[in-house]
Amino acid sequence: MADRPAKPDREGLLSELSALSASATSDDGAVSLSVNTDGVLTRLRLTDAVSGMSPAQIADAVLQTYVEAQRESAKRTGELLAPLGSGGYLMDRLRWRMQYSPAPAPSPSPSPPPPPRHERGGDVLKDRSEDAPAAAPPSGPEPDDDWYGKGPKFAPAW
Repeated sequence: MADRPAKPDREGLLSELSALSASATSDDGAVSLSVNTDGVLTRLRLTDAVSGMSPAQIADAVLQTYVEAQRESAKRTGELLAPLGSGGYLMDRLRWRMQYSPAPAPSPSPSPPPPPRHERGGDVLKDRSEDAPAAAPPSGPEPDDDWYGKGPKFAPAW
């Protein structure tokens, strides 16, 4: 009989996976963070360097650093799970995490100017109440004489 590879120690593997933590720091040192084996953010630190950055630059630095840490976490998790095989959903997700690259943030477009404000006693908005035809008065409740004959009625407002 051919020798089978030794089965990995389940408890040891679970212990290593639960203790796994991957860290990354942005190139300028403004952002450092850690993720667990699932790629979940477990620590985020911002240095004073972010004070000279715009909110969009901070967001980009955090996102890029997060992606780096997720890739490292996926790589190390995959190495731990390799003895179990390289197929299956979990390994596919780890490969996806290692290749993931966030879409570039859209460049901010100039926002339209706010509409002019009308104050009491100032400009008067056009009164359009006479432009629309008068609404017909309600005809009253719908009779339910034929309720049982046709089955229940459905009103979209329900």
